[in-house]
Amino acid sequence: MKLQDKVAVITGAGSGIGRAIAKLFAAEGAKVVAADVVPAGLEQVVDEIKAAGGTAVSVVVDVSKVQDVENMIDTALGQFGRLDVLVNNAGIMDRVLPVGECPDEVWNRVMAVNLNGPFYACRKAVPIMVKQGGGVIINTASEAGLRGGVAGAAYTSSKHAVIGLTKNIASYYGKDGVRCNAICPGAVATAIGLGGEPHLEAVSRLMKVTELSPRTAQPEEIAKVALFLASDDASFVNGVALIADGGWAAI
Repeated sequence: MKLQDKVAVITGAGSGIGRAIAKLFAAEGAKVVAADVVPAGLEQVVDEIKAAGGTAVSVVVDVSKVQDVENMIDTALGQFGRLDVLVNNAGIMDRVLPVGECPDEVWNRVMAVNLNGPFYACRKAVPIMVKQGGGVIINTASEAGLRGGVAGAAYTSSKHAVIGLTKNIASYYGKDGVRCNAICPGAVATAIGLGGEPHLEAVSRLMKVTELSPRTAQPEEIAKVALFLASDDASFVNGVALIADGGWAAI
């Protein structure tokens, strides 16, 4: 098993990519702290992990709230005594709104979840990992973190910033045994919505771009990328924004 007895905290674990990561990590021997803002899906994934013989606990977390995020990390320490892997996966969309039509509430909420949440978690986790002698952080970014025309202004900006945060952490804490990488998925079959009533012209432009994508990934395919980055197989991989898009970026 690639993660035997490792303690892994995963946000957005109640559905989609986060759910797939939580189940795969548990199957590979990790003790999982599954976090999500929606209790129902969270409890279901924890029950499924336990039914399969794995170890998992749940914690309801709004990652935009620093107290919730710190409690999440404290839960891992309280339950299992350490923190080996942090997966910042929780995220929301922005109605595909261009900057000229993006209201403060959309911008602020997207940034609070997509950027502040990972920042709070990393700020809490890094000193713990340094003291332990190492650890792994995986941030779910996006193809939108590398391109300008596959999402709205807020989501695009947030994911670009997540990649910057990832590289900064890697550069400062790699010497302490902390690896930090980002995954940049393309289209993935998840239940994430656009965040409300979309901007029709922007969606039309987006559809033209996404038509070039070879296919839509299943969440389990992205989870396998996360497993690689979390495991010792990626021991020399640090500060990378790893694209997992089926070749979309190559078109």
